Amino acid sequence: MQHATHPASSSPGAVARVAAALLLVGGACLVGGGAWLAGLGGSWYYLLAGIVLLVDAWLLWTGRPGGVFLFALAFAASLAWALWEAGLDWWPLAARMDVLFLLGFLLLFARRNTRWPWEARFGRTALGCVLGAFAVVAVATWLGDPHEISGTLASNTSVTAPGGMAAADWTSYGGSPFGQRYSALRQITPQNVDRLEPAWHFNTGDFRGRKGDPKETTFEVTPLKVGNRLFFCTPHQNVIALDATTGRQVWRYDPKIQDKLALQHLTCRGLSWQPPASAPAAAAAPAAPAASAPGVAPAQPGELPIAARDGPTDAQCASKLFMPTADGRLIALNPDNGHVCASFGGGTGQVNLWRNMPNYRPGAYYSTSPVVVTRKLVIVGGTVLDNVSIHEQSGVIRAFDIDTGDLVWAWDPGNPDRTGPLPPGETYTANSPNSWSISSVDEQLGLVYVPLGNQPPDQWGANRSPAVEKYSSSVVALDLATGAPRWVFQTVHHDLWDYDVPSQPSLLDLRVRGETVPVLVQPTKQGELFVLDRRTGQPVLPVREERAPQGAVEGDRTAPTQPRSAVSFDPVPLSGRHMWGATMFDQLYCRVAFHRLRYEGRFTPPSLQGSLVYPGNFGVFNWGSVAVDPARGWAFTTPAYLAFVSTLVPRPDATTLVVQGGGPPEGSLPALNENFGAPYAAKMLPFTSPLGIPCQQPPWGYVAGVDLGSGRIAWRHRNGTVRDLAPVPLPFRMGVPSLGGPLVTAGGVAFLSGTLDDYVRGYDMATGEELWRSRLPAGGQATPMTYEGSDGRQYLLVVAGGHGSLGTKAGDDVIAYALPR
Repeated sequence: MQHATHPASSSPGAVARVAAALLLVGGACLVGGGAWLAGLGGSWYYLLAGIVLLVDAWLLWTGRPGGVFLFALAFAASLAWALWEAGLDWWPLAARMDVLFLLGFLLLFARRNTRWPWEARFGRTALGCVLGAFAVVAVATWLGDPHEISGTLASNTSVTAPGGMAAADWTSYGGSPFGQRYSALRQITPQNVDRLEPAWHFNTGDFRGRKGDPKETTFEVTPLKVGNRLFFCTPHQNVIALDATTGRQVWRYDPKIQDKLALQHLTCRGLSWQPPASAPAAAAAPAAPAASAPGVAPAQPGELPIAARDGPTDAQCASKLFMPTADGRLIALNPDNGHVCASFGGGTGQVNLWRNMPNYRPGAYYSTSPVVVTRKLVIVGGTVLDNVSIHEQSGVIRAFDIDTGDLVWAWDPGNPDRTGPLPPGETYTANSPNSWSISSVDEQLGLVYVPLGNQPPDQWGANRSPAVEKYSSSVVALDLATGAPRWVFQTVHHDLWDYDVPSQPSLLDLRVRGETVPVLVQPTKQGELFVLDRRTGQPVLPVREERAPQGAVEGDRTAPTQPRSAVSFDPVPLSGRHMWGATMFDQLYCRVAFHRLRYEGRFTPPSLQGSLVYPGNFGVFNWGSVAVDPARGWAFTTPAYLAFVSTLVPRPDATTLVVQGGGPPEGSLPALNENFGAPYAAKMLPFTSPLGIPCQQPPWGYVAGVDLGSGRIAWRHRNGTVRDLAPVPLPFRMGVPSLGGPLVTAGGVAFLSGTLDDYVRGYDMATGEELWRSRLPAGGQATPMTYEGSDGRQYLLVVAGGHGSLGTKAGDDVIAYALPR
């Protein structure tokens, strides 16, 4: 007998051996990870699939019959399981089936010397059929999108647009003091928006990456347009004025901010403009040398810079621009020439925001957002460092005389009943809730509407006072005359998730149930759109209290219920089937990670084991807020969905670094999340796979249209591609988050530039259909605006500078688009 071959085997070819080796490695990974997942109470699929792949690898490697047919059966079973878990949703299906499809394609062309040609033919036929079935399923998923809501917003509400601006201008951060992000211009329409083209392009020369910059150095500004001037600020605090029609620089001001700052954020979201008084203003004095400004003493060591000493001044300014600086000042500038208004601040041209502030540490407190301007007041909030210590600054809201800079009132959320100026030597309440976002104002009602955060540390609240508990994570209406609170609406009770109210409230008059009601629309990080009567704070659309998960860390507590609005973009709670990845292997990793975390739905409290926070503190909505059309009663929204992991780490003492993985921060930058003085530090990380992609399946970002009169979400579409997020720049429309708000116009077009791919887009406001997009040279994480130039054309203005912590491309670009002449 010369034959050594076993009668039940044959000789595998090279391709079959490669396939067998891949099956062996893949099967081993699935068995190991699948056993772990099954032990945690998750799906048994991965363990069973891994066993089958190992058997298949053995059959193929040894040349025994049935290997191809067994793989075909395994592929068919996997496809059935994937459809059961994900339905006809392409990206979840692709993550489950992509590796198996490639292996099957390889096996389809694997040739062997075999004694059973029928087995090879039958196995290949079966495999070809199941691969074809997957192709058919793939095509079927392209015919619809289970995440889409298709519909049309109808103009069936009769509303009015309170107070406003000249249609040609953009005089406040949100377009007007009402924070609507709405323009009455009509030149650009759904019919012609696709003809928009760049009209001019300006580069500021201000890039992130300088020594002392924090990671979150960002160009988030929305410029103002007054007359034929554009005014904006850069991340490093320069103020620039441009000709609005040509983009030519008119003037630039450098406030020479103090260095070695304890910064968590370095940004300037915008300036604020005081219009000229109705009576003629005093003539501006000629520019004087800084040292001759009245009442300005020489700087002392350790003091803040003084604007009137460091730059040209005007004794009087007919109108003013207000610029908050990163070292804690509010500077008044003359819009005509960029000179410091010396009459403001007792001859200094500024207000020192550190006055009566506890825990002096330059950079740890300043106003990252534009201040509120009324006829008589300039109203200022500020940001404090998140999760650094329990000895931070106050979240006091202060109102200063708009002409002199004298303090008129101060409302401290930690001591809310006292609004008068403090005597020398006293300080505001340390660590009280702060307002880092943008406020809105209704001067007719005499109210300013302030969105508030919570008291640091964000994830531990055992020592919060009754006042702090009342005002944390709320929107509060303050009396313009006295600073006393008229009403407060809390969006989260006993906030342990960093769900501070991030968005500027939008004010409009809305027709509801046959009555015209002055309303406030307040978006939140957890996805609610609260629609409140802005006179009283009472809900106009229903709000109900829902039971929330319990069981905070020892010593803390959780609120029994949390509010939910009738208009809610709260995401579907996560489960194992919602885990995702580029392949079945990182999807398996995410499933294991999911089952190891504590997760009981929204408001799962932080824990020592690690809790899944979804929505995460990135927020469904953030500082970009929403845009409302006051003439139609519509809202254009940009909900985003990213999960985060919140883990509490016991602190051994008040000074040891326990969560700074890379060692102490550089220079004066703060040690974030250490919570010095609290019992726990906090680890806050996005919930991602080892490849750095979100563990929960896409879409991660949408645009959506809401009828505010009825509370109906009329349409919702996934928005944006992964072109600038993936290692390979493929423009897959998976739906990505945005940071930076939208803009809507009377012409029926909405615009958005903040999506994490580098595009500005135009949409049909009624349907949400994307009508136009243009590639940006950098990330556009800012809110665009629109205005009319002196040539009669409507311009769309986009700032593209990137966002440090999001990693979008850095830039220094200001781009104006217009229709062809």
